[in-house]
Amino acid sequence: MISIPVRYGSIIQKMMANSQKQHVITEENVWQEGNAGNRHLFYGIVDDLMLPGSSVQGIENLVELFQLAQAGKSCLVLCEHYSNFDLPCMTNLIEKATPEGEKIVDALTAIAGFKLNEESPVVLAFTEAFNRIIIYPSRSIESLPDGPEKEAELKRAQKINLASMKALSKAKASGKLVLVFPAGTRYRPGKPETKKGVKEIDSYIKGFDSMVLMSINGNTLHVTTTGDMIDDQCHRDVILYGVSPVMDCSEFRKKAQEACPEGEDSKQFTVDQVMADLEVQHQKYEPLRQELLIKAEPYSRD
Repeated sequence: MISIPVRYGSIIQKMMANSQKQHVITEENVWQEGNAGNRHLFYGIVDDLMLPGSSVQGIENLVELFQLAQAGKSCLVLCEHYSNFDLPCMTNLIEKATPEGEKIVDALTAIAGFKLNEESPVVLAFTEAFNRIIIYPSRSIESLPDGPEKEAELKRAQKINLASMKALSKAKASGKLVLVFPAGTRYRPGKPETKKGVKEIDSYIKGFDSMVLMSINGNTLHVTTTGDMIDDQCHRDVILYGVSPVMDCSEFRKKAQEACPEGEDSKQFTVDQVMADLEVQHQKYEPLRQELLIKAEPYSRD
């Protein structure tokens, strides 16, 4: 999973020793409490990878969303996705950015695909550092050839996703901040389809009270051409997370559907609007990141 195993080898060994090792996902274990010990070990890696100047812009908006969640509102974070280090870098910076940071991180609950648990023990040790509700993504079923295997996996997916919806309902009502990557996958440069939002995100927006959009500029773990998570390559970078003002979910969805051209899928159009707004936000913060990269250049060598 990393390009310099000697540097982080002792940390990875400790994380694997601490691992709860829930490799196989069933309807019984879709809710997985974050392993706080591994999260703080993980910080030893991302602290080394994030260059000076890395920060959360608009942290006050995330604090506001957290306060709404504690007051009983269901709250959603829709975030860009570039790597499997997006979440640890984010939580590390949130904890440093505000006195309420640790409480916010404890409330964050990511919607995660089952492959993060099942692909490899190393990926699992990293993934389980955070609160997660595990789902079986529809695109994972669609990629299978027709036949008995696909039918069996479809039945498994239905059981897992039914349990996940129950866990999600509980999380919404218990002060959690539910974090979803609307593209459903990590962005691959040169593959614009990996930055297209999945239609199911419309259902999330419909089912929540309030939300923020979170952009990410910079990346500490590059996706390789193999696509295997274990092959991803570490990279030092300035990372900026941008948090939008808090939005009312029903108002956002209503405006998007009213703007939807006749004949188009209104649900997909709503999700496309999310991705368009995230891109605008991303472009807003990139000039600042470039300035910070110049200042951080002496620290950037691996």
